[in-house]
Amino acid sequence: MPTGDELRTAMRRFPSGIAVVTTEVEDQEFGVTVASLVSLSLEPPLLGVSIGIDTAMHELLREARGFCVSLLADDQAGVAQHFARAGVPPLVRWLGISTEAGDYGRRISGATTWLECRTLEAHPVGDHTFFVAAVEETELGREAGGLSYVRGGYHAT
Repeated sequence: MPTGDELRTAMRRFPSGIAVVTTEVEDQEFGVTVASLVSLSLEPPLLGVSIGIDTAMHELLREARGFCVSLLADDQAGVAQHFARAGVPPLVRWLGISTEAGDYGRRISGATTWLECRTLEAHPVGDHTFFVAAVEETELGREAGGLSYVRGGYHAT
C-alpha cells in the first residue's frame, strides 16, 4: 500500500481546478484554498468538498450552515497561495484581499463564478471530512480562464 506522501506525489500529476471556500460562524470568518471540489448532482444541484480535519477551517465549516465557493480565475494564483497558507490568524487572512458579501461567506472579487452552498451532510473520510452541499445560488463572474494546480504549482487553464 502506498504512503500518503506517495499518493500526494502521484495526485500532483492530475490537474485540479482551484477555488477558495469561505464561511462565517458567530463573527468568525475563514477561507481556504481547495482543489477537492466536485459537482455531485445536477438534479438537485449538489457539490462536495473535502477539508482536512487539521485545518482551521474544518471546525468552522462543521458548525456553519453553509459556505461560499469562489472559482478562481487564471490570474489569481496569488489569492490561491494566500488562502493556502497554514497558521495565519483569521483576521490576517483578509488583509489585501478584495471581497464582496455573500450569503454564507465572503466572495473573492475577480473570481469566474460564485456558488452559495447550504451544507447537507458531513462524512468523516480518513484525515478529511467530505462536506455535501446544496447549491442555492450561482453567479457568473468575469470572463477568464480558470486556475488549476498540477505538479506542485498553479497554472492558467
